[in-house]
Amino acid sequence: MRLPLVYLLVTLATFTFAKKASNVPKGFATTQGRNFEVDGKPFAFVGANSYWLPLLTSKEDVEATFKEMQAGNVKVVRTWGFNAINGSELAGALQSGLTYYQVWNSTEWVLNDGPQGLQRLDYVVETAGKYGIKLIVAFTNNWVGYGGMELYINWIAGAGKTHDVFYTDSRIVSSYQRYVQTIVDRYKHSPNIFAWELVNEARCLGDLPAGPNCVPGSNTLHTWYQEQSEFVRNLDRHHMITTGGEGQFYWKTPVGYWWNNTWISDYNYNGQAGEDFDFDLQLENIDFGAYHMYPQSWYPLLDFPGSNWTTKSWGLEWIQQHADAAKKANKPVILEEFGLSGYDNKTDVYPEWVDLALETEHGVMPWQFGVNGLKESGGNRLIKYADALIDGASPDDGLAIYRNQTFLWNVFTNAAKVQASRFS
Repeated sequence: MRLPLVYLLVTLATFTFAKKASNVPKGFATTQGRNFEVDGKPFAFVGANSYWLPLLTSKEDVEATFKEMQAGNVKVVRTWGFNAINGSELAGALQSGLTYYQVWNSTEWVLNDGPQGLQRLDYVVETAGKYGIKLIVAFTNNWVGYGGMELYINWIAGAGKTHDVFYTDSRIVSSYQRYVQTIVDRYKHSPNIFAWELVNEARCLGDLPAGPNCVPGSNTLHTWYQEQSEFVRNLDRHHMITTGGEGQFYWKTPVGYWWNNTWISDYNYNGQAGEDFDFDLQLENIDFGAYHMYPQSWYPLLDFPGSNWTTKSWGLEWIQQHADAAKKANKPVILEEFGLSGYDNKTDVYPEWVDLALETEHGVMPWQFGVNGLKESGGNRLIKYADALIDGASPDDGLAIYRNQTFLWNVFTNAAKVQASRFS
């Protein structure tokens, strides 16, 4: 009997997915259409950000943090898989106990896989699994904090280069890939890894300016995302991969606003950042979309008392726009970082942002998780920059959410219950 073509296509698609699912090791997260799955079951979640987890020197404090996360129904945590220093900082790092994975003294970095290095990340990965939590691990930082792209640029390309040479200089790409392979090979068999993240918040510019080769339409970041996601996929067939970008669009229809009688083209939509969220999400080895949301700091000209522009309404549009892009690509999406300063702002805005994210099938990950009662160094320790433990509280940049902030804590724990019930 000759079967209809549509029947054959559906059967082939079903077989292909079944084959894919059967090849995924037990406990690994994967995707099915717009949803995440673990062991063939839907996995909708509320998560959190905690860049500082591997910076803790006390295993007891790491354990206490994950225990508190579990109490808040956190299922996925995003943290840094990078901590790099210049050689001139090494003595101070050894004295302060600062976690570091790379030391730069020349064009070749030196790995620290000892007890003050990757063994701390080992413990974070191991303990996450103990509490039923999975990790998104970022490979490097767009910004200078904790040793990002510009260490590669300064040591390999030299002074006077623009930020975007990170994406195009073959020597830098090889060095980045050497580090990526170190991290991926170390954890590629662990179900405690949710996904690999190519970079935190890639842009054409960083703390260094952008150059003329990274402009709207140049596809500099898109090409780099494609090449690096292929590189990671060749190392690890099973873990998911995402870009780690902020989610800026490149729309041909102008988006902007008037300020002081001047039309301002909107950086989040005009391609100047270097990202093209719709286009980037179509890449074969990018498994899901991730984006960030900080309207207070992104739109200081518009955010003032009496303005007809509000962070709440802008955020709702931003969430919906990324949901629409994910639907078009038929891939999941995570609101991976978001934050507002001011407790009243949070209590007014977060419930509506989170509700819309849930309605549009997002994963939700606020910046950032806060915990009290840490005990290392008597509960007080300067980590680096302004990051510190103060009276037992984890680092707070004004955006951290602690359990004793009952209303905000409940916003996210209740959202986690909604996510858990989505497929029950």
